[in-house]
Amino acid sequence: MDSLRPFRPRWARAVAWGLVAIVVVVVGVLFALAIVGYLPAWHLADQVLTVIFFGVGVWIMARLALVQATPDETGLTVRNFIHTRRVTWEEIVHVSLTRGRPWADLDLSDGSTLAVMGIQSADGEYGVREARRLAALVASREGRD
Repeated sequence: MDSLRPFRPRWARAVAWGLVAIVVVVVGVLFALAIVGYLPAWHLADQVLTVIFFGVGVWIMARLALVQATPDETGLTVRNFIHTRRVTWEEIVHVSLTRGRPWADLDLSDGSTLAVMGIQSADGEYGVREARRLAALVASREGRD
């Protein structure tokens, strides 16, 4: 079903994966330069800390690239930067993508809100269409058991 395809941002994913590629190339070049002797001698601690520093950067960019909301017949799994949360269709009261907000929000039946980083206002009209598609999914499941 096409309406059940995941919600993923366009620009954030492209930028994040591009930065991952740049980091991998930079680390590779740094290590290559160090090996052939163009950089001052690197001690083991320098090498380990470089790998850790750039590894954390790659992890952050990968997490940003992998945000999404995955719908299925019973609900929505929202994977944001840090947390992943599953909500049923009945828990979702309203979907909004308001001007000035970076991503869509779900108003939930318990009075809380849940950010959906998979639908981003930075994507312009695409983000608006995706928010409408999610709202239509929520509306189509109202009243189902």
